[in-house]
Amino acid sequence: MKKHYSEGQIIGFLREADAGLPVKEQCRKHGFSEPSYYARKARFGGMNASDAQRLRAMEAENTKLRKPLAHPMLEIDALREVLKGK
Repeated sequence: MKKHYSEGQIIGFLREADAGLPVKEQCRKHGFSEPSYYARKARFGGMNASDAQRLRAMEAENTKLRKPLAHPMLEIDALREVLKGK
């Protein structure tokens, strides 16, 4: 069963580990694996809740900006391939 946690919850889990709770114990308590813990630590380590919200907002904005740019770039690449063949 896959559980989804908010950024604030993840940051809270990381702070528990920083306070001295062993990683194995924490993973068992919250129901996620050690690789998940370390992946979350790599992404959210050292952040607070407001930083995580700002990160999410920036990622959403980045996605919105990439969409209009991606399609014309694919068309340009396709045209270049066609011109190489001639």
